[in-house]
Amino acid sequence: MVTTTAATVLRLGTPSLREACAKVSLSELASAPFHADMARLQSTLTAFRAKNGFGRGIAAPQIGVQKRFVAIHLDGKHASPQVYINPEFTWRSPAMFSMWDDCMCFPDLLVRVSRHASISLGYLNHHGQIVHEDALPQAESELFQHELDHLDGILAVNLVSKDLLSADELLERFPSHVIQRRAFDMNPTKFQKLVDYVI
Repeated sequence: MVTTTAATVLRLGTPSLREACAKVSLSELASAPFHADMARLQSTLTAFRAKNGFGRGIAAPQIGVQKRFVAIHLDGKHASPQVYINPEFTWRSPAMFSMWDDCMCFPDLLVRVSRHASISLGYLNHHGQIVHEDALPQAESELFQHELDHLDGILAVNLVSKDLLSADELLERFPSHVIQRRAFDMNPTKFQKLVDYVI
């Protein structure tokens, strides 16, 4: 990974976060600006993890780049964030599960969502090679679903409400689906009992 300056992560309420992203073209893959954007996305994820102690993935629109690529850092699998370009689902399991989802765009909230238990994925790696990963385990599946939602302009809070609401409005209107992270941290057992899976 090229070391570069981390970008600011856009916050809940930024209009561009609700816009679908364009595919990365073959001509862009080798371009210096695209490589700079990839490096900036990787550096942003690394910096967020170092500062906050959590964060496994980030999508390009979270740093203001409206292109279809994400950076993922899975402990035990990746030494540094890996870039997935133009990722798309090739299969989604019919089995679903509930979980408390978090996001760098609203790090103080957790949102109860439903996700597919497993997915298969096709994407380009940073060399432009086509890669397929089949029947990913639950932890990876839920992460990719979250990040690919970002590429389609969907935040976890939009799975609870399509309205453009502030964090305070979400907490007030959907108390069983949106909670403050500090409330979860103070009583994790209470909130873990409300879902099938915990990160």
